[in-house]
Amino acid sequence: MATPYTPKSILITGAAGFIASHVTNRIVRNYPDYKIVVLDKLDYCSNLKNLLPASSSPNFKFVKGDIASADLVNFLLVTENIDTIMHFAAQTHVDNSFGNSFEFTKNNIYGTHVLLEACKVTGQIRRFIHVSTDEVYGETDEDAVVGNHEASQLLPTNPYSATKAGAEMLVMAYGRSYGLPVITTRGNNVYGPNQFPEKLIPKFILLAMRGKPLPIHGDGSNVRSYLYCEDVAEAFEVILHRGEVGHVYNIGTKRERTVTDVAKDVCRLFNLEADKVIQFVDNRPFNDQRYFLDDEKLKSLGWSERTRWEEGLRKTMEWYVANSDYWGDVSGALLPHPRTLMMPGCEGSEEIKGMLNLFTNNQTKMVAPTSEGSSQTRSLKFLIYGRTGWIGGLLGKICEKQGIPYEYGKGRLEERFSIVLDIQTVKPTHVFNAAGVTGRPNVDWCESHKPDTIRTNVVGTLTLADVCREHGLLVINYATGCIFEYDANHPEGSGIGFKEEDKPNFTGSFYSKTKAMVEELLKEYENVCTLRVRMPISSDLNNPRNFITKISRYDKVVNIPNSMTMLDELLPISVEMAKRNLRGIWNFTNPGVVSHNEILEMYKKYMDPSYKWTNFTLEEQAKVIVAPRSNNEMDAAKLKREFPELLSIKDSLIKYVFEPNRKVPAT
Repeated sequence: MATPYTPKSILITGAAGFIASHVTNRIVRNYPDYKIVVLDKLDYCSNLKNLLPASSSPNFKFVKGDIASADLVNFLLVTENIDTIMHFAAQTHVDNSFGNSFEFTKNNIYGTHVLLEACKVTGQIRRFIHVSTDEVYGETDEDAVVGNHEASQLLPTNPYSATKAGAEMLVMAYGRSYGLPVITTRGNNVYGPNQFPEKLIPKFILLAMRGKPLPIHGDGSNVRSYLYCEDVAEAFEVILHRGEVGHVYNIGTKRERTVTDVAKDVCRLFNLEADKVIQFVDNRPFNDQRYFLDDEKLKSLGWSERTRWEEGLRKTMEWYVANSDYWGDVSGALLPHPRTLMMPGCEGSEEIKGMLNLFTNNQTKMVAPTSEGSSQTRSLKFLIYGRTGWIGGLLGKICEKQGIPYEYGKGRLEERFSIVLDIQTVKPTHVFNAAGVTGRPNVDWCESHKPDTIRTNVVGTLTLADVCREHGLLVINYATGCIFEYDANHPEGSGIGFKEEDKPNFTGSFYSKTKAMVEELLKEYENVCTLRVRMPISSDLNNPRNFITKISRYDKVVNIPNSMTMLDELLPISVEMAKRNLRGIWNFTNPGVVSHNEILEMYKKYMDPSYKWTNFTLEEQAKVIVAPRSNNEMDAAKLKREFPELLSIKDSLIKYVFEPNRKVPAT
């Protein structure tokens, strides 16, 4: 037996596909010291959701791209210090190969050739595991007692298996001619959760769930062997560490079933009458009668099948019942003889369409160099987080007014992979983060919901910044200025405001603690523009989140001068800041301060002459709130230098709020 092998950095191709995703998730989970880089072009039968279990792991990295791109493959091998390749990427559905065989040649043979050549050029690969199929052996005699062993002749009978055999020949040639350390696997049929339903078992399950007939090609006597996906993932784990260079390993089972047997077993799970549900249809142009493997060689490495057929089929059925919409519209795949053009991505679900349209004619913004111009010269497109929030909603309206394409993020900020999916689907030029926990209805909520506050304000914001950095994207992050309070160096009424470089000094509320913490950490990200918003105001006086609306409804208010943010004026400026690719920390307030009483005097003058209010002290206020509030003046000189037209807070209040909403006639 060969000396056990320990990889350091593995490239897994086709990792968003069925088998490879189970292998990827297993290796990421079991070997945190291995770096796992996955490459997938996200074809119709791939799904990023397959990789969610691995997505938050620090040793996992996803790259969207095609193995047929020599530049991308070479770039990845060098920059990621790849020493091991597990090559799963392939077109695999036999039915499709009869109608679109050139795609199989392009993907399965040319793509493999590109990988092999990159390995030869870089000279750093210590293992190249090529994933092939039992179909390269062709039909097994019906009366054969011993299955095809690894030295059996290759006699493929359909375009799919022919391209896999051709790829194997290239792998073998590069092993012999250039000493590439290759290992080849040939596997039986695999089934389990996440499989695209063009394949027999998930197709039967979904059709049974819908009360549709189960179509069987020919007379249903064709014999196949099926392995559960987790057993196969374990087999690849064993081959990776114990497989011997230059060898071929069958991954198989001696337990065989006819297609009709499979259909009947599915019917039993759903309490269906097989005779009424099974429907025999025209056969394929050629349909091998039997594939049978000798798996003793792999067993000698310590692997064995663990999952009984009945158990694996039940688990698979339960997963599809619980995830019936996982693949979106798969009606084309459920036809007796599907073709690629009927699959999602062409006429399927919007989610799959979006993934298949990712990075058109491009490799990936994550790692690969591109010839695209800078953000300033390309058409703008914004990805906005915080759709249900006040600022996030206003940003969408600004984009519509300015004719800027935008989409709201669907992912949760603390879920790294969902952000990656958003970015790859939307393909933005800039990302805006207006999501965050400020409290329901105010910051007092954060005091009793600290983990929730951390999850969004700290973990979510940092995750977004990190993912965007990997994608070369600028993040406009709406932060807060409620991290300061008046002190001896910045006394109330002095006109001396806190500058961008000043260290936060207010820790009275847990909300402010989290915002100060994340702001400090974001300094390490050169792709972030942090905008310190304070006591936001807008012209919409019906909005309960508007500072003016709030205090006009209070029975009592304190009277302290504060810096504030006029959203009607400053949010369009934040869009301009994105266009200018401005970065760093900015006090995002109008120059000067305004007190509660001054605002309410304006309210009385412009809106309601009979309006009255009462003041109370900070001490009195403390008795009715849970967490202390921040009061301060921010120095807006930096923003004013960049945007000289910026109005003072009092002038801005009159222009954007009180004049447009005036109810008291001017005298």
